[in-house]
Amino acid sequence: MQAIPNVDFSPQIPEPTTSGSTLLIVDDEERIRTAYRQLLAAEGRKIEDCGSGSEALRRLDRRDVDLLILDLNLPDIHGLEIMEWMVTKHIATAVVVFSGDESIDSAIRALRHGALEFVRKHGSPQELIDTVDRVLHRCRIEREHALMTVRLENSERLHRFLVEQSPDIIYTLDKKGHFIFVNGRVHGLLGYTREELLGKHYSTIVHPDDQEHARFAFNERRIGDRASTNVEIRLQTKTHRVRHFENRTIVAILSAQGLYAATHDGPATRHFMGTSGVARDITDRKKAEETIAFQAFHDLLTGLPNRVLFKDRLAVALTQARRKGKRLGVMFIDIDRFKLVNDTYGHHEGDELLKSFAQRARSCLRSGDTLARQGGDEFTVLLPDLTSGEDADVIAAKVLAEVKRPFRIAGLDFFTTVSIGISLFPDSGETPETLLRNADIAMYQIKGRGKNGYLQYAPEMHSGHSMRITLESDLRAALEGGDQFELHYQPQISFSQGLTIGMEALIRWRHPQHGLMAPDTFIPLAEETGLIVALSDWVLDRALGQLAVWRRQGFTSLQLAINLSPKDFERNDLPERLVGRLAAHAIPADAIDIEITENLLMKEAEKNIDIVKQLRGCGLRVAIDDFGTRYSSLNYLRRFPINSIKIDQSFVRDLNPQNQSSTAIIHAISCIAHSFGLRVLAEGVETEAQRELLSTLDCDDMQGFLFSRPLAAAEFEDFLTAGAFPSREGPRVC
Repeated sequence: MQAIPNVDFSPQIPEPTTSGSTLLIVDDEERIRTAYRQLLAAEGRKIEDCGSGSEALRRLDRRDVDLLILDLNLPDIHGLEIMEWMVTKHIATAVVVFSGDESIDSAIRALRHGALEFVRKHGSPQELIDTVDRVLHRCRIEREHALMTVRLENSERLHRFLVEQSPDIIYTLDKKGHFIFVNGRVHGLLGYTREELLGKHYSTIVHPDDQEHARFAFNERRIGDRASTNVEIRLQTKTHRVRHFENRTIVAILSAQGLYAATHDGPATRHFMGTSGVARDITDRKKAEETIAFQAFHDLLTGLPNRVLFKDRLAVALTQARRKGKRLGVMFIDIDRFKLVNDTYGHHEGDELLKSFAQRARSCLRSGDTLARQGGDEFTVLLPDLTSGEDADVIAAKVLAEVKRPFRIAGLDFFTTVSIGISLFPDSGETPETLLRNADIAMYQIKGRGKNGYLQYAPEMHSGHSMRITLESDLRAALEGGDQFELHYQPQISFSQGLTIGMEALIRWRHPQHGLMAPDTFIPLAEETGLIVALSDWVLDRALGQLAVWRRQGFTSLQLAINLSPKDFERNDLPERLVGRLAAHAIPADAIDIEITENLLMKEAEKNIDIVKQLRGCGLRVAIDDFGTRYSSLNYLRRFPINSIKIDQSFVRDLNPQNQSSTAIIHAISCIAHSFGLRVLAEGVETEAQRELLSTLDCDDMQGFLFSRPLAAAEFEDFLTAGAFPSREGPRVC
């Protein structure tokens, strides 16, 4: 077979229709549908929605929907069944799946059922906007292509044109595997001209690691119902450049079918003549699958394995160590003074420190070791195939030495150290949980001894764990005395009004030996030991008493924000306890904002929803703190009767005029929150540029170091009267 001559087969194509695109949003949650209608609205678009699978089927049957935005978990029909029905009915509507189901399998199943894109339902709003724009563009191109087909369907040149314009590589090989025909698409995908490949063996374009798969597809001479086969392989480009997917290799689904001719012995005897087939580019799908898998098992900031992947690798390594009679080690690493970086320079610089440390620590490890981020400033290391415990000590010493070099933070040299705890198999434990716990205990031992060192776990540490036990004892004593704690107040600003509308109460512990301690050094211990309830009682009494003083001084419009722990919500008398303390201090309930975290929302949701309803019924206001750090956030806006949200500072810290993604995300969050009737406060505002941008993004209120650090009561009172944002009498901000 000869190659198709280089002739222009393009017909005269009329301009595509100028009518807009029709989008159908299918989700059982009305608020979500309303929010995404607003988010996706654009000129020339018609957006419809429905709340069930049966409604979606009736609407799709009209065959005039361009794009279906589909939730998988519908109350009556699963989204995958709808997609199967569309295939059966030959409905060509493009599908974008957006789902709250975060499992990798769900994403992969959706893509394989024909979805063009998979978007996490409660991920970035900008991601959904970009995805819809991209899919609509693709649909427009496909419509134009379909129009070309209609104009050419009665032409002798149709077949040649379709072959040449196909998005797939169409080929024919002789019986030895040499190209005798290939369409022009091979140039766009692989960089080869047809002339360069004609007469060449198929192995020219097949990745070396996939040669055996290709050989199976091309050389197995099957006939009848088994005459074709499909194989997933990688094809190499002509340039052999390093970038794996974009330039070096194309992942393709290869279809191949043997070609046979009847011999002189009759039609029953066939002679193998070669192979023909199609190679379809699925690189984008493979990249999407790999991205989903990577995000599930890696820390997105550092690119390191997360705790889930680390624990899995540790379990595998333990199995191998038992079988081979080998030792292995686990390190628990904590960066000393890390909070100082966040508090002094901001969270962006803190993130840069984490990334720099990850790079340095990785350079100290062997090729078979695993460095993972557990969360915050905590890292773990898996050390398989150790000869002795001294091998772990050597690696720990390398990490300490590497960290001695200064880190560049905000243009300055910042010196820090690390505390490393080590546990060994089988000496320190035989399960992943035990080894991690004991390495953590050893790490805290080092911190108690002054930090900047490493230590192997010893059995006596478990019962001793001296630093934490001592700290727990000190915390109990401080609660009994009540004179070691202080409350600091950080102003909350309504910039449009130029007023301080409220403040967040933040506890500090002035320890007799350790000085002023920030909450993150003792709050986790208080929650772990159950002391957090008594600590919350102290904060409530002290903060309400101080608010009563300020109200008597005329500051009657101030809103007081108080953080409650999930432990507080385990008490059945929480609403009564709060109301009783409000009455004791003569404070109206609507002057108080109770701040809860998203972790609380996702734990025993139904019970906590009921408690929040009781708090609202008592007149108290409720806000979600650190909003946006969980995929489920938007769903809980609908379910919880809250008043406001605080956009997490991680969204604010990278906000600048050049970062359009952050700007779009915050604006979308604000729009969605306002659609639910909620106020929006942005926390962590540190620069004037952030303030100016936030003021244009529908944020109602702001909080951060730009306005003030947390202040002691006397300092806060001065801020109210003499600061740039005084508190004045006026309409209540609510």
